[in-house]
Amino acid sequence: MSSDGLNFLVVDDDELLRLTTKNILRSLAYTNSISEATNGAQALEILRQSSGAQAIDIVFCDLNMPEMDGMEFIRHLGESRAEVSLIIVSSHDDTLISAVRKMAAAYNVRLLGAAQKPVSRKNLESFISEHKPANAAANPRKAAGPKGTAPSFALEEILQGVAEKQFEPFYQPKVNFKTGLICGAEALARWIHTQHGVIAPYAFIEALEKSGNIDGLTFIMLEKAAAACRLLHDKGHLISVSVNLSLNSLTDPLLAEKITQVVRKAGIDPKYIILEVTESSTMTAVAASLENLARLRMHGFGLSIDDYGTGSSNIQQMTRVAFSELKIDQSFVKNCTGNKELCIVVKSSIEMAHKLKISCIAEGVETRHDWNTLREMGCDTAQGYFIARPMNLASFMDFCSEYSSEKVLTA
Repeated sequence: MSSDGLNFLVVDDDELLRLTTKNILRSLAYTNSISEATNGAQALEILRQSSGAQAIDIVFCDLNMPEMDGMEFIRHLGESRAEVSLIIVSSHDDTLISAVRKMAAAYNVRLLGAAQKPVSRKNLESFISEHKPANAAANPRKAAGPKGTAPSFALEEILQGVAEKQFEPFYQPKVNFKTGLICGAEALARWIHTQHGVIAPYAFIEALEKSGNIDGLTFIMLEKAAAACRLLHDKGHLISVSVNLSLNSLTDPLLAEKITQVVRKAGIDPKYIILEVTESSTMTAVAASLENLARLRMHGFGLSIDDYGTGSSNIQQMTRVAFSELKIDQSFVKNCTGNKELCIVVKSSIEMAHKLKISCIAEGVETRHDWNTLREMGCDTAQGYFIARPMNLASFMDFCSEYSSEKVLTA
């Protein structure tokens, strides 16, 4: 890798714009290893040939180019799973750029940002600052890789793990936008596998739900999260803890009473436990489900409509369940800064929540830009990597003890 730590590739058929981008990079002290290509085909060949210390880290790419345009290049980039980050620079309007951003995400390309030409020094500096090394997943606090990279397990092995209670909550803090203080945490399921270490939920949630075995995991998480909530309160951290609740579980007419018993047994007032109902799921046995949710609210539990905006029945569920909070899905939150369409969706969701007199949480807050934008929109609570990654209970206890609101309130 070059002395400045990053290698760049500028892909544009306009020589002047390539030169402009290179000059901006040099003004930012990136003085070495800036390669050039006039179209996507040349860029792919450069990427294939670069390796080791010369491996490309960040690609700047135009959209309208001869032979292979930017969109085809992005497709090949995604299919090759190249470990590079991408910045789109185009003369097209925001609507098209926004559509290409979504396309890049669908191809699992690591997109740092997108801007209209001529791109400014400030924009490039901001985009580059979001780059993370490809081996960032080696961080021991981070769970096993994203969907598609986690080990594959047979249902029998997963159920054995449930029977032996090998699953643990990892806690991701939630912070109040106005005060900057920690107000809660989401308990996210992690499988502490005896051979593979920490396994992310993509490897087991779907199998448990499809086989009708999700309740076993739900109650492990609930018991451990309630016990952790009690410990946090005893240490002076009077915050709430959220636990995910599958809509598949709501068909059991006794579910609300079972949940209430577990929480009260841990010595916790139900008002400190929030049950996050995944909005993208389809509600079956509607009457029993609505009864359980109403009963849980009656007992004092918070109810959150999770992943809001990703399902087909979001408005209907908002009107028939007494939710106490709305959680905007990270696919809308990430990179909403500067994206007119995403900003409209996010802002309207916040306004709707407030008109319904419920709080609004944004998940996937990853940058200072995201934080500032959402705070200006009036969002109530933030959750995401900008604050902290999910962590085990011991690390979360330390985080709460050492945390200062200056982390998020100070620019």
